[in-house]
Amino acid sequence: MKVVAKIALLWLVIGMVEANAQDDLTKLLEQETPKTTDYTSATFKGTRIINGHSVETVKKNHLDFLIHHRFDRLNSGAYNLFGLDYSTVRLGFEYGLTDNIMIGVGRSSVQKTYDFFGKAKLLRQASGTKNIPVSITGLVSAVIETQDKTLSTQDKTSYCTQLLIARKFNDKLSLQLNPTLLYRNRVATAAQERALFALGFGGRMKVSKRVSLNAEYYWAFRDQDIINDLGDKYNNSLAIGFDIETGGHVFQLHFTNSSGMVEKQFIGDTAGSWGKGDIRYGFNVSRTFSFDKRAKSMMK
Repeated sequence: MKVVAKIALLWLVIGMVEANAQDDLTKLLEQETPKTTDYTSATFKGTRIINGHSVETVKKNHLDFLIHHRFDRLNSGAYNLFGLDYSTVRLGFEYGLTDNIMIGVGRSSVQKTYDFFGKAKLLRQASGTKNIPVSITGLVSAVIETQDKTLSTQDKTSYCTQLLIARKFNDKLSLQLNPTLLYRNRVATAAQERALFALGFGGRMKVSKRVSLNAEYYWAFRDQDIINDLGDKYNNSLAIGFDIETGGHVFQLHFTNSSGMVEKQFIGDTAGSWGKGDIRYGFNVSRTFSFDKRAKSMMK
């Protein structure tokens, strides 16, 4: 019995030594293993959901060239080939100053408008050592509508401020909320207020490796019975379409009741109604060019 007791005691001592050694090794590995934060990428595939901005920014030293194209209303009839005879276009350039800050400029044929904006990521969705549930991007922009030469430049200028708040729930679904303040130095009718608040909703659902279904809606907090100078009632902007990734660019096909392609126009001036068939077919195309010398040298 004494021999058995001695063996049992020996095993107990060995077990305690082993346990302590394993515990010390585990602590050592934990100290040496770096703690990481995994930041979410590609919440959306481009800087636009459809008409409105997404939380995404252009990478540092990269330039995006964008073409936004809208045909006329589908209910314009067969004589106008259901809107294909007429169109409006916006050409834009967007440049990444850093990976989180970008600037942009554009010119659209609607009211011969020039637009300028700056956009910065304020918060980025992450998991790991940092648990950040959403991405937040700030946007400030100004537009000048130059068609009416009887007005001063100040009267033709409007401003927009937005917070873009998005969450990528998984590889397929991303949603975004856009609190918006639009300020117009001059309004078309006395019934309109210069300051217009709006709340935008947007989303992306991936349906295949290279195709996603996108939608966005902007609710403008105004009297819904206001009539514009053409006798049409203002409506909220709704757009539905698809993103198609093709090599170095993203091709967007969509339908919208807005002819304008900047915030002042599609949030403040949309008069088309989906219920009446005032729907415009359109597309966005973006092409990215890299001016990052370090990336190019690494590829050689």
